[in-house]
Amino acid sequence: MYLLNRILSTALVMLFSIGAFAQDKKKISLEDVFKSNTFSAKSVYGINWMNDGQYYSSLVRGANGSSVVKINVATGKVEQTLIDGAKIGVNFSSYSFNSDETKALIASSTERIYRRSSKSIYHLVDLATGEAQLLIDGAKIMYASLSPDNDKVAYVKDNNLFFVELASNKITQVTQDGKWNHIINGSADWVYEEEFSMAKAFDWSPDGKKLAFIRFDENDVPEFNMQTWGELYPQDYKFKYPKAGEKNAEVSIHVYDLASQKTINVNSGEEKDIYLPRIYWTSNSNTLAYLRLNRLQNQLDLLYANTATGDSKLVLQEKSDTYVDLNYNDNLYFLKDNKGFIRTSEQDGFKHIYHHEESGKLIRQVTSGKWEVSSMVGVDEKGKKIYFISTEASPLERNLYVINMDGKGKKILTPEKGTHSVNMSKDFKYYIGYHSDANSPSKVTLNHASGKQLQVLEDNQELKDKLKNFAISEKEFFDFKTVEGTSLNAYMIKPADFDPTKKYPVLMYVYGGPGSQNVTNSWGGTRDFWHHHLAAEGYIVVCVDNRGTGARGRDFKHSTYANLGKIEVEDQIAGAKHLGTLPYVDKGRIGIWGWSYGGYMSSLALMIGNDVFKSAIAVAPVTTWRYYDTIYTERYLQTPQLNAAGYDDNSPITHVNKLKGNLLLIHGTGDDNVHFQNAVDLVDALIKADKQFDSFYYPNRNHGISGGNTSWHLYNMMTDFIKNKL
Repeated sequence: MYLLNRILSTALVMLFSIGAFAQDKKKISLEDVFKSNTFSAKSVYGINWMNDGQYYSSLVRGANGSSVVKINVATGKVEQTLIDGAKIGVNFSSYSFNSDETKALIASSTERIYRRSSKSIYHLVDLATGEAQLLIDGAKIMYASLSPDNDKVAYVKDNNLFFVELASNKITQVTQDGKWNHIINGSADWVYEEEFSMAKAFDWSPDGKKLAFIRFDENDVPEFNMQTWGELYPQDYKFKYPKAGEKNAEVSIHVYDLASQKTINVNSGEEKDIYLPRIYWTSNSNTLAYLRLNRLQNQLDLLYANTATGDSKLVLQEKSDTYVDLNYNDNLYFLKDNKGFIRTSEQDGFKHIYHHEESGKLIRQVTSGKWEVSSMVGVDEKGKKIYFISTEASPLERNLYVINMDGKGKKILTPEKGTHSVNMSKDFKYYIGYHSDANSPSKVTLNHASGKQLQVLEDNQELKDKLKNFAISEKEFFDFKTVEGTSLNAYMIKPADFDPTKKYPVLMYVYGGPGSQNVTNSWGGTRDFWHHHLAAEGYIVVCVDNRGTGARGRDFKHSTYANLGKIEVEDQIAGAKHLGTLPYVDKGRIGIWGWSYGGYMSSLALMIGNDVFKSAIAVAPVTTWRYYDTIYTERYLQTPQLNAAGYDDNSPITHVNKLKGNLLLIHGTGDDNVHFQNAVDLVDALIKADKQFDSFYYPNRNHGISGGNTSWHLYNMMTDFIKNKL
């Protein structure tokens, strides 16, 4: 009994000390997160390695404008200002060098279009003289690219492809038929940009004598009409957006020969309802490689095109009973001297590296195991090594490894727990490392290729010192098993003064889409600090990565195929039920929120899990996959014509009659991605079902719902809803 009393006394003292410790520190306020940006982390931007490997350049933004400086790897000191924006009178936001580092293209007055597309004013800077040449009389152009021989710049303007000869300023218009909402040359359409992560759709040949480009014929693609507000009469913004099952753009590949001024068409096959998402020049300017996907995305082909005749031959093919994920097959590196190519594929169930002969014949699988290669960092042909980031240590971690091209000698270079990304020098002697974990902001370092740290470029010590003044608990990782026995990864943020004898409400945060991942050992940023604010107000915040998410192999990811929403929501409900068994959780006050796919998940979970979830916030949700785009939706669900049940059975609109709890629905009227139409139809269905709910729209805001005072307003409103309804 004495021992028990002593243990209890010690525990009470510890709890009192923790409480007192928390009270001595500040609570995180909404103002800290969204007004003063107290927790903004610093980084090192715009780093480009110089050719000799002994220097790298960096973009510096200062009070007097932007500049590019040259830094000595050995000393870590700035040795030269390569581009001085103040001197040339240009406040630029990005830059790129030509191959021999004598010139640079700088972009200014950049105007965003969609997620990855933009147009800018470009200058060509002579690095020897510092003189800047304004291109195209200051007209805004897209994707300006220097030719390998340094005397021409290719670009896209008004849906056509051009190039300008720098010595004479002579402009050659390569294509003539470009027209808004009809034909695009050299730039991606909306759905390719969003779902295939591409915007620029042209490239110079290695010898600078040819331009390969992709042409999009959008004539038969249905238009989406998005009204914008603010004028006396609302304005219509119409753009081509192929919804699931509808017509895509007809896509073709072309090669323009500068000498003959002729364009040849690449023969990509008789079937026209296909995707051509990538073009690559091989080391030979007479051979263009490209990828071809069928409409259902369950067959991926790699082909070579003869750029003199346009004839194509099949080099490699992958098929799947579900889908072949381009994101997992997009690392394609052609070796010099026709020694083949290196690529990634998840054909054995996990994304790994493969080495092929030029003909496509497999030489060997370079990496293997029940873990994934997240990305290929670089191929050192001289040293016969491949550098890559992988999840071998854990699906929650990302580490840098090196392996010999023969598949031997694999070594971890960044053993520290957390998430690593790197920018490697061209000679593979050094790299810039970016490292964070769930409770430590990014640290940027200069490292030898062996992994040895040479210099700290940014340690975010100022932010770390600030954090010491706030009552913040560490993010805790855990896993649990569902009824079916599947183990799911999760994290939890508790109040800093957490008392295990109390009962706390829980807010779950979800995204949950195919191949995504929220539960990682990495620094979270603004949204995490909003969660910390909620923890300071007495809530526990939890995130669960359901089946269908990434980093755990093809079977885990593809388990949601043809039936999006079903097992993902089952897993979120299982997560909530698991939390409800914990002694410190009030199982009657569990809520869920999410954005985009997460908004789809949170609204559906509230309806199907009406006995588990009390409240939900759905921000910019898909409410029926019939309204979303072809490439993303059909990859996972096939077309509505082939799989109507997959589209309708797990739509929140189908389940409105089950709503019992509190729903807050939020959407931007200017959302070009997940259209406001999704919210309108869900609202209409809820009204018909006689269900009360809260909703809010943000005029003209896009999918990110940001700009000006918007984020502050949005998170204030969501915080009030949680306090009132949870």
